[in-house]
Amino acid sequence: MSSLHCRSCGTELKHTFLDLGQTPLANSYIKKENEKTAEKQYPLHARVCHSCFLVQVEDVVPPEDIFSDYAYFSSYASSWVEHAKSYADNAIRRFDLTEKSFVVEVASNDGYLLQHFVKQSIPVLGVEPAANVAVEARKKSVPTTVAFFGRETALKVRADHGPADLMAANNVLAHVPDINDFVAGFETLLSDKGVVSFEFPSLLKLIENVQFDTIYHEHFSYLSLFAIEKCFSRNGLKVFDVEELSTHGGSYRVWACKRDADRAETEQLVKTRQGEQLAKLDSLAGYQNFEPRVQKLRDDLLIFLKQAKADGKRVIGYGAAAKGNTLLNYCGIDSELISHVADLNPHKQNTLLPGSRIPVISPDEISNLKPDYILILPWNLKVEISSSLAYVRDWGCHFVIPVPSTEVLA
Repeated sequence: MSSLHCRSCGTELKHTFLDLGQTPLANSYIKKENEKTAEKQYPLHARVCHSCFLVQVEDVVPPEDIFSDYAYFSSYASSWVEHAKSYADNAIRRFDLTEKSFVVEVASNDGYLLQHFVKQSIPVLGVEPAANVAVEARKKSVPTTVAFFGRETALKVRADHGPADLMAANNVLAHVPDINDFVAGFETLLSDKGVVSFEFPSLLKLIENVQFDTIYHEHFSYLSLFAIEKCFSRNGLKVFDVEELSTHGGSYRVWACKRDADRAETEQLVKTRQGEQLAKLDSLAGYQNFEPRVQKLRDDLLIFLKQAKADGKRVIGYGAAAKGNTLLNYCGIDSELISHVADLNPHKQNTLLPGSRIPVISPDEISNLKPDYILILPWNLKVEISSSLAYVRDWGCHFVIPVPSTEVLA
């Protein structure tokens, strides 16, 4: 096999972070009429660059095959919509945005974030590669252009609309194979005093809390502040602030501006850098011995599920999330151990999960099934999900989370 090179700095990749074997695409839900059709399997092997320390998987699948018709709609998670509203309110205050400003979100999904700026009469534009999702955004009065973002798209948007005062990119930086072209697009579109925020799951939290299930083909990169600062600097941006968020099991919101802009670094940025240095994320030592911890998580979950089956208990899953599909396929879990997975998203209902082939149902069916345990696959939403399904406790059902270890919630 030809050698692989870092998508950020070009260094040859020689070090494994975690090898999850061959798996189907995590968001490729199967229609029941295609149940007997074999799925394509792709290698899911995360490596770490020994130069810039970007953790990354090989881009074995073109982005167009993943994101042009996408099954994820942000607005189905009410806590995420509230998170977006809080962001908008704070950004408007912090950066004095008015009806003369221009806000652009890249990977704007169904308008879950930009709708809050629209309500404040602030001009916006969403850039979203999935045409089916963009339709939903326009229903919220969020103008949306269907395109993959990079230098070329940035130049076109700037020519048509002018420079952006605020740009946002939530949980998309990990999804781009050409990370340099993508980041350079923000430098191209930003005004001289403009700012951009990127939100992404923290690699430090992924390692600390064994969040291996956030690794899947749609996530090309797994991001530390250390690796991001190197990439940004190479492409004309500088980080001036970072917020540590609870979303997605622990995320960063990194604020950046043009490299020559007059913005001082915050104390929080310095503190976060120091935290990553203490965890040795600036050396290979910080990335070793992760795989054995993942194997233990898998083994403990299988012990629980097999014991539940032996005891005659019914287990269903909740949340047909991509991370859940990584977990189920790595652990070798199918409908023998988890009979169904419930999900609010009608686009996923009446399909089968990729790989595991577990049927996806509406949450309305939970009362009929009366499970003994509900495994919350999007464990980052455990509070929201366990609250919305509190009624299942009436028949003695318990919630279970699989990460960072198998835990039956009290």
